[in-house]
Amino acid sequence: MLIRHVHFLKAVFLHSLTAYGGPQAHLAMMMKTFVRQTPYLTESELMEYNAFCQLLPGASSTQTLTLIGYKRGGVTLAILTLLIWIAPACILMGALSFLLSYIDKNALNGNIFKFIPPMAAGFLLYACFTAFPLSIKNSITWAIMIVSTTITYFFFKMPGIFPALIILGGIATNLSKKRIPQIEQKPRKIKWWNFWLFGIIFIAAGIVSGIAKRDNWPNRKPINLFENTYRMGSLVFGGGHVLMPMMYEQFSVRPEAIKTKDSSVVQINENDMYTGMGIVRAMPGPVFSIASFTGGMALKDMGTEMQVVGCLIGTIAIFLPSALLVLFFFPIWSNLKKYAAVYRSLEGINAVVVGIMIGSTFYIMRDISLIEPKTISLLNVCVIIGTSLLLSYTRLPSPFIVAACLLLGFFINSSS
Repeated sequence: MLIRHVHFLKAVFLHSLTAYGGPQAHLAMMMKTFVRQTPYLTESELMEYNAFCQLLPGASSTQTLTLIGYKRGGVTLAILTLLIWIAPACILMGALSFLLSYIDKNALNGNIFKFIPPMAAGFLLYACFTAFPLSIKNSITWAIMIVSTTITYFFFKMPGIFPALIILGGIATNLSKKRIPQIEQKPRKIKWWNFWLFGIIFIAAGIVSGIAKRDNWPNRKPINLFENTYRMGSLVFGGGHVLMPMMYEQFSVRPEAIKTKDSSVVQINENDMYTGMGIVRAMPGPVFSIASFTGGMALKDMGTEMQVVGCLIGTIAIFLPSALLVLFFFPIWSNLKKYAAVYRSLEGINAVVVGIMIGSTFYIMRDISLIEPKTISLLNVCVIIGTSLLLSYTRLPSPFIVAACLLLGFFINSSS
């Protein structure tokens, strides 16, 4: 069975090495790689998967890719897809926790990545133009898209804004019952094991961590690290830009505020945390991979072996809740689609997704120099337009576009 999916897993691996720009840009790259380049699923399926994952806590782009693997080969392929997708970013961020004290932190701002934001904007433009005719077909979807675009732009960093928009969009298209498409679908049996596993781990980790703190267990730091990271992975809405402030508050601000001298408290230096938060934005793959860095930094003073363990704890604890939740709730979602009200909601949900992508495009572009009378502004405009045109009118794979933007940043940096 796995041999049949080698080509798909290879595509996932290449995607993991070139997926820059956060979850919205990742969606655009998925559309190019998994829909247009090789039709592993349809555009409407990808839009539905992405909208569904926005309703769940956790890493939405990771969950979307996991569902693509689940659709093609069940749970086994879904798990392999997840592991291949997160491995490069987590290895790089884990390695950073070892190398941070040996490298020039100022050099990490590397101008080699200066054209990655305009490239991500170009990918988002491509996704907007591709998804627009599929989702925006009447007055109500136009209205939903415009409202979603505006709210996304002004409240992009507010936790829970995306699932709230999706829920409201689904409600809006249910206000009219003139369009009531009905799908006859045999209900599937719901497998509860992964939901129970998610809940058991969540409760057990909290109880054990609480007892360890109360009784002052020696070397309890790995237990507390797992509990803190698993809790954040279970509850965070809004992606990595919401997760990072939560980690900063948990691992840097809170320990400093209580002025503790307890060596068992999970604590990361503020400057190191800022560096990790900056570097993860320049890494391909999921932004949630910052947990590999924080895990390594948290256990750094316990020796090299435990630092490796910390990287593994951070990786497992942050991604495990996302996987368990999406693989549990998706069959339920598939069952619910046989009801007209739920199926009708998809019209509004897809319109919201388009609005989120358009709003995200404007949000990313506001920090990119575009209209200043400088050479860099002209180059940024060329990168945005060129990326969109290449994606729309050629079959050039996404990795080549990413490589070209990195090379452009390198040569511009070298000549300046």
